[in-house]
Amino acid sequence: MSFIHNIKIPLDRVGVLVGKDGKVKEMIEKSCKVRLDIDGENGDIIIRSNASVEEMNPFKAVEVVTAIAKGFSPDRAKRLFDEDTILQVIDLKEYTKSRESLERIKGRIIGSKGKSRRLIEELSGADISIYGHYVAIIGKEEEIRIANNAVSMLLHGSEHKSVYNMLQDARRKMKEDKMRLWEGRI
Repeated sequence: MSFIHNIKIPLDRVGVLVGKDGKVKEMIEKSCKVRLDIDGENGDIIIRSNASVEEMNPFKAVEVVTAIAKGFSPDRAKRLFDEDTILQVIDLKEYTKSRESLERIKGRIIGSKGKSRRLIEELSGADISIYGHYVAIIGKEEEIRIANNAVSMLLHGSEHKSVYNMLQDARRKMKEDKMRLWEGRI
């Protein structure tokens, strides 16, 4: 089976995608059984594969390339190789019209000295990147749901304290669910 997919990434992320001595590109190609054709002058990436369906994982390659394009480091993006981990991208332009408003919203998500972003990551278990006019989230389904709720609350003007309380409640519930699951196995 043949697979071809085009992605356009920002020029300043092309070097990150290639990596030192091509290591990041090579890691994606080997892990997903694909070939990345990278045009460093305009940011066009072509993901190709002719491997058997059982061998290739081109959609994970698309997710990893997209994650790197949205500001994640390759180390954080490779978390997507885990079968249960997914990428969600939120376009902040859907929530604002002006450049000033976009910067304000990004500032609310990042928080003072990165506190808000850091707490969302710690309490949800997800990884978050704010790059350009996007917020990208990497995590398992439940982690994404919690982080997305927190970001959504901030986008709609909720106070940070309310968001942190929601995150702590969600974290507590996740721990309780894990304990119940663990106790049920014994």
